[in-house]
Amino acid sequence: MDSRPVIELEDLKVRLGRREILHGITCRLGTSGGGRAIGLLGPNGAGKSTLILTLLGFLRPSAGRARILGLDCRRGMGEARSRIGYMPENDAFVGEMTAVSFLRQMAELSGLPSKAALEKAHEVLFHVGLGEARYRELRTYSLGMKQMAKLAQAIVHGPELVILDEPTNGLDPAARRRMLRLITEMKEEQGMHVLVCSHLLRDIEQVCDEAVILKDGLIVHHSNLEDERRSNRSFVELEVTGDDRHLRLALPAIGAEGISEGSGRWRIVLPAGVGVEAIWALAARQHLLVRKLTHRRDTLEEIFLKAMGHLTYTEAPAPSCAVPAASSLASSEGAGSGKPGPAGR
Repeated sequence: MDSRPVIELEDLKVRLGRREILHGITCRLGTSGGGRAIGLLGPNGAGKSTLILTLLGFLRPSAGRARILGLDCRRGMGEARSRIGYMPENDAFVGEMTAVSFLRQMAELSGLPSKAALEKAHEVLFHVGLGEARYRELRTYSLGMKQMAKLAQAIVHGPELVILDEPTNGLDPAARRRMLRLITEMKEEQGMHVLVCSHLLRDIEQVCDEAVILKDGLIVHHSNLEDERRSNRSFVELEVTGDDRHLRLALPAIGAEGISEGSGRWRIVLPAGVGVEAIWALAARQHLLVRKLTHRRDTLEEIFLKAMGHLTYTEAPAPSCAVPAASSLASSEGAGSGKPGPAGR
């Protein structure tokens, strides 16, 4: 099984005019065998689009190197483009073309012979749910249908890696579920690698095996979401009345990490094997009145907010691409709440 990274960045710097957008990022993504889904996150202006365009060969690095599927993005893009599919965020259709004609042309541009390209165009349009509309002009498609058509053109030639830029943008709940199911099938059944760029954290949480977060042209977090899910940490929202100044020092004693939001409000991450009863006992020892306690699994939202600097845990290692540097993620969320009352009751 191929153990090469899907994407490998070495001190990558990209400059647009006089402004440096990516500031020397180093990362290895998708190092496990089989299909992998990688989530790319970050606020507007973080450098996500610049990174994608660099990986596709549309922008040249000013320093460092970027490899995709083992091929250098400066010199090997001729071969790489036949092995990559790209679904852009914005529409890039010829509106007067039918969907099947458009996909046939895109497949031929990717290197398929004309007959094979036509067969694949029909097959893929049925696969994404557009079989009955394949002879309609693309300009007549709804927003959701256009999203599916963009996905279809990205996978029509059977690429090894598919880059999806905001794939669920504008979709209704049913279409969003279908899109996410198709992405999961691409990696699990067809063995494709998928890079998903999205602002929707729940989409990344649902379909991706690992996630990388960009901020101001730097990688501020990278984690293997499979390991995070197995860690089974849980998340507690706590509101207390009383002198909670010593709670920050007491939390590490039970292996927990905590965020003070002021006015007695706390966010706490519990390690595996530690239940909410430990929080009740800790509050009792600190002579605190618990006004609210909500318990659920830790989410990617907490990881993202911490990486952005909006939250600060009591203990936080420096971010790294190779080693997870933020709070943990579990695959699902449960909910429970404690009634207001004295601690330990």
